[in-house]
Amino acid sequence: MAELIVALDFPSLSRAAEMVDTLRKEVSFFKVGLELFTRCGPDAVKMVRDRGCDVFLDLKIHDIPNTAAGAVRSAANLGCRSLTIHAASGREALKAAAGARESGAPLLWGVTLLSSIDGGDGSELAALAFEAGLDGVIASGEGVVSVKKSFPRLQIITPGIRPRGGDADDQKRVLTPAQAVRAGADFLVVGRPVTRAGDPAAAAALIKEEASRI
Repeated sequence: MAELIVALDFPSLSRAAEMVDTLRKEVSFFKVGLELFTRCGPDAVKMVRDRGCDVFLDLKIHDIPNTAAGAVRSAANLGCRSLTIHAASGREALKAAAGARESGAPLLWGVTLLSSIDGGDGSELAALAFEAGLDGVIASGEGVVSVKKSFPRLQIITPGIRPRGGDADDQKRVLTPAQAVRAGADFLVVGRPVTRAGDPAAAAALIKEEASRI
């Protein structure tokens, strides 16, 4: 079954910590993205790690090869399990990032198309990620099927997950948990449907249960 990642898209460390404490019996993998990391920096990663959970550091690195490699080494020093880099950075930056790791950590995920954008499936950028030796890609909507078919070795993290009947919010490329797993997703990223629920732990459990219906 695909592993659930909950996005800690909060403006303060205290609110993010409360959510991890609420969910950690159901969830052990959390996304630290731009909002939380820009405000709290490495303390956000440390907070999750101190609670015995893994960190998906979603900073979408998009820079020259030397800078991308340095970012990967810094993420490794923080103990992050995963890090995102824009596949549009180009082959050399992706190869430099992949080559900067020791013992394969952190796992590197190429960002293809954002889930708020219509059209396309990200296959060309997924090809770059594959050639550069990344572990997987971020793919949503119809992109999951095409990427998995073309590059079965690549693992897929799928954002924009919404439970059946849920509001799409600002996401255009949405899938239910079951749809995403059937399409080939290995990890599911969920934010607001869990973190804004009246009972976040129950919401997370429901999404995991839906994802198992394949």
